[in-house]
Amino acid sequence: MFSPCWSRLSCVALSSRGGLRTLSLFSSSGSSNWSKVVSDAEKIVGYPTSFMSLRCLLSDELSNVAMHLRKLVGTQHPLLNTARGFVYDSKNNLQMRGLVVLLLSKAAGPSHAASDLLAQDMVSGIYPSQRNLAEITELIHTAFLVHRGIVNLKEWTDSDGPLKDMQFGNKMAVLSGDFLLANACTGLAQLNNTKVSYEMCSMCLFDVTQTIIVKTAENGLTDGIDVAAWEEQTFLSHGALLAKSCQAAMELAKHDKESQRLAYKYGKHLSLGHKLNSDLQPFVKSRVGEPLSFSLTAAPVVFHRQIMGRETWHHQLQQAKTLRNQLDYSKLLAAVKSEKGVSTAMDLCCYHGNKALEAIQAFPSSEARSALENIASAVTKF
Repeated sequence: MFSPCWSRLSCVALSSRGGLRTLSLFSSSGSSNWSKVVSDAEKIVGYPTSFMSLRCLLSDELSNVAMHLRKLVGTQHPLLNTARGFVYDSKNNLQMRGLVVLLLSKAAGPSHAASDLLAQDMVSGIYPSQRNLAEITELIHTAFLVHRGIVNLKEWTDSDGPLKDMQFGNKMAVLSGDFLLANACTGLAQLNNTKVSYEMCSMCLFDVTQTIIVKTAENGLTDGIDVAAWEEQTFLSHGALLAKSCQAAMELAKHDKESQRLAYKYGKHLSLGHKLNSDLQPFVKSRVGEPLSFSLTAAPVVFHRQIMGRETWHHQLQQAKTLRNQLDYSKLLAAVKSEKGVSTAMDLCCYHGNKALEAIQAFPSSEARSALENIASAVTKF
């Protein structure tokens, strides 16, 4: 799956090379540093990416959606948290996909083969079509975030809120997500590039949808999920969009196949490292007395289950259950941390971060490349 030589030690060594900043992407202690990196990167590409989808988000249709969302106040419907994230994104992670696409576009620069693309049309070293692609990437990602906010009403309880409000929230999630996807598809068609609109971006819509349909339910046992399946599902659901968008940005500027391959490689490994870092947070940042919860399909849990075997894992799950047949996450956390599941996930995270750094080295040295290096280095810090 990955070479054991890419350990946490190699990750630290590579992150200090060339003056790359040591940033914490997810912890509260490093949030101010991460915000500065995002702010600096946005200055490089010309305008804040947090406003890239503003034209769509401030349309009359979504303004009406915002009015209807008030009905969900007081309920536990996840669509509310998704909507709050658009207004206040404290970790500056919401628009990162579009930012990476713009940074890669600027780092690669104009292509000698792009004789029909006018250099004077570029703004901050980025073609208008590449900026449009970055917006489309964010629209697609946002649409799937909204769609994932649909609640399984079979598990509804009184504490979640009135049933009719939860049903209404589901309808809003479906319609709002569909609206964003429709705008993204319109934007893809307007790029006037069949390879980009179909072979790259449209196929990633299929990839993400496929993982939602076939994803194994979190039934407390995570049966059928092994390391290989986890990596495949994670790439399709979290990595395919960014990887193919990075590749598409190179295609729009008519860069050669090698540049497209490296851009795809950077997006793929960055997104996998990002997901591993996110999955690791409860296991490396947990404090006594804090509310604890994590997914049973998080990378450290999946790797732990693979190492321990099915019978031992089932026994540990039973040991972690309370009298009400609910999971005591603190006991399960201790079980997972006692073995090599966490260290395996950390090693794999460093591996993907280093592979992303490796891919970006082929591009000319510039501010944009330095920003991309800092982002790749940040996902390997815990």
